[in-house]
Amino acid sequence: MYNKLALTALFLRAARAQQAGTLTPETHPTLSTQTCTSSGCTTTSNKVVIDANWRWTHSTSGSTNCYTGNTWDATLCPNDATCASNCALDGADYEGTYGITASGNSLKLDFVTQSAQKNVGSRTYLMASDTEYQMFNLKNKEFTFDVDVSQLPCGLNGALYFVAMSADGGLSKYPGNKAGAKFGTGYCDSQCPRDLKFINGAANVDGWTPDSNSANSGTGNQGSCCDEMDIWEANSISEALTPHPCTSTGQTACTTDACGGTDTNGTRYDSVCDPDGCDFNPYRLGNTSFYGPSGVVNTGSKFTVVTQFITADGTDTGDLSAIRRIYVQNGKVIQNANTDVSGITTTNEINSEFCTQKVTAFGDNNGFNTKGGLTKMGTALENMVLVMSVWDDYAAQMLWLDSDYPTDSPTTSPGVARGTCATSSGNPATIESSDSNASVTYSNIKFGALNSTYSAS
Repeated sequence: MYNKLALTALFLRAARAQQAGTLTPETHPTLSTQTCTSSGCTTTSNKVVIDANWRWTHSTSGSTNCYTGNTWDATLCPNDATCASNCALDGADYEGTYGITASGNSLKLDFVTQSAQKNVGSRTYLMASDTEYQMFNLKNKEFTFDVDVSQLPCGLNGALYFVAMSADGGLSKYPGNKAGAKFGTGYCDSQCPRDLKFINGAANVDGWTPDSNSANSGTGNQGSCCDEMDIWEANSISEALTPHPCTSTGQTACTTDACGGTDTNGTRYDSVCDPDGCDFNPYRLGNTSFYGPSGVVNTGSKFTVVTQFITADGTDTGDLSAIRRIYVQNGKVIQNANTDVSGITTTNEINSEFCTQKVTAFGDNNGFNTKGGLTKMGTALENMVLVMSVWDDYAAQMLWLDSDYPTDSPTTSPGVARGTCATSSGNPATIESSDSNASVTYSNIKFGALNSTYSAS
């Protein structure tokens, strides 16, 4: 994932805190999933919670906003600790306010939802109960889901991924956090995002700078880092599978430049995490006809995505040695695309050789290897939370996923072309209007032993 700092809610009353409010009941939508072995699959009734960053936050004594537009209330929030004490995070109207609809084993996320206010995008987590996230150990296992990206045009990202969050959202570790996983707290990822309004039970008020291109977001001094496994970042044009290791363990707070930054300020690679990751985007890797509206994997209709995490010794505790991808569509099993790039040995999986060769072939940053590579990623995979989201990109217009990027590099340079979208596409101000009806649907989630979650028909 290139930059999640731009993932922001535009619900105009939205602000963020970690006290628990009571003005709106918090009722988590139910989503069924399956756990599989070679003998078959069993169904579990899970739940889904929306991230704290999307929620209305108000004074604990009433309904005064703690945050309006992209600015904190100076009286309620003069500093980090006081703000956390003064502000309550409230319950959510999932469908009416945020466009989140769960039915059976299906979760639909609308891009734009217009109710009394306007909401853009969402980020949700799978729960084991009303107070804890579902935790996954992915090593020597596979994770499978169906997805419909037919309504996701250029500039949008329907992202399903894992991050090393705490099971209770930091409730037990940080005394200032009174809301916990029930209210979607504790987010972190490999971008060490600083747009989070509350981190580790305290507000992110100190150093808060409103964004110049978004009326509803900004960045504070603090960020939140952790390992990230991007199973699926995609729209109808392009897709990428990307591990992002960190040298830290679990969720870790950072401060200012130690959180990394952007390409323009020269601090992008200064954090404990690898922000770029070792990405496998078929188009970028030379197979330009594999994925898309008329591709081998045809994005005009629903398909199944299988991701396998292979260990060196074939056990749940062994070192991660490869990440493999398989698709199923219309009853046909489709093996992942093979690479076709000079300097990269032909492969259709992510392994250490591929990640090392890609750095040289594309001139990519070597952060994946210096931050621990597949071995560290594998350690993190033993304790992960599932994230399902849809978002647009205020920082880079999603060009890193579906267009030519960087835009100042020749399109013929290896690794620059990532999809067929124009470099002028993906402007949030445009697509939030022109593509307001966009959506992504995730369904039929299965997890279990290798080769147990899918079959040809």
